[in-house]
Amino acid sequence: MPPLRTLLALPLALALALLGLVPAASSAPSPPADTVLGLLVTRGGAPAAALLAREGDTIRYAHAGTGIARSDHFRAGSVTKTFIATLVLQLAAEHRLSLSDTVAEHLPGLVRGAGNDGRALTLRSLLTHTSGLYDFTADTGGTVPVTPLQAVRIALTHPPADRGRFSYSNTNYVLLGLIVERVTGRSYAAEAERRIIAPLRLTGTSFPGSRTSLPFPHGRAHAADGSDVTDLDPRVAGAAGEMVTTLADLDRFHMALFGGELLPPRRLREMLDTRAAHGAYGMGLFPRKLPCGITVWGHNGRISGSYVRTAATVDGRRALTFRVNTDAIADPGLEPALLAAEFCPRTS
Repeated sequence: MPPLRTLLALPLALALALLGLVPAASSAPSPPADTVLGLLVTRGGAPAAALLAREGDTIRYAHAGTGIARSDHFRAGSVTKTFIATLVLQLAAEHRLSLSDTVAEHLPGLVRGAGNDGRALTLRSLLTHTSGLYDFTADTGGTVPVTPLQAVRIALTHPPADRGRFSYSNTNYVLLGLIVERVTGRSYAAEAERRIIAPLRLTGTSFPGSRTSLPFPHGRAHAADGSDVTDLDPRVAGAAGEMVTTLADLDRFHMALFGGELLPPRRLREMLDTRAAHGAYGMGLFPRKLPCGITVWGHNGRISGSYVRTAATVDGRRALTFRVNTDAIADPGLEPALLAAEFCPRTS
């Protein structure tokens, strides 16, 4: 096989052929997303990568490298935010809260300091990352376990960014987790189990709290420097990223969400409304417009030892989840290439 530096200098199609990712002319052609998946290992530097694509009842699995299996549990990172946003919108649909409520109405006195004021921040601003609240993980590096109150206090030692401008902050979703608990009397983990996980039979999905080990089966997780970080205290992320799940569960969740199984139409439209974040973000969802003009919706998740990306069509008919068993992909162009290869129509 040619050395990697030679492959990187070649056109993509030729490089794929030399890598053995393009089948011979006599065999049935592999879906193009599967070939791009291999590049997450050879060009992206991941030890292993896997994807699970679903269209209706048709499911396709592919993997590259070693150390990943189809049924593995893994840490989902910020894909957790889509679940938390769904919980909040369910509570709004039940009139147990309003997205125009201020943070102080539910958590009086908590968000005060360094120019931050919960009386001026709405739940909508938390959901859309337009609150201006500082991201506590910028101080902890996403490696220090903290309680939700500690996370908020870390953020409040910093002045806010401009309110109303999109500024991604994990602190927003930690606060939403606290608000779910305040409104329901149960933890966000218990509410997610009752409202989402159990009804959809997401048997591989859990909110582990402080449990550092992954459920069986699972592979190993690697930091960017190659060290093993499989065991991890999920309190490094909390409601912003603690969830553990599987490829199949994430596809099932997104198809159910966009298929109208979790939210009434009005609330789903609110979730997909990106105007508050000036087109950058809905509520717990990123839109991605592909080169062919199709827009897919989903989220990425990065936590020590794991990178995940989900995407689905807005009608809920097609979904894709891919993951690598490290928290970094060396070539950032591979992710949009994989999404385009999966969702854009193929031409001969």
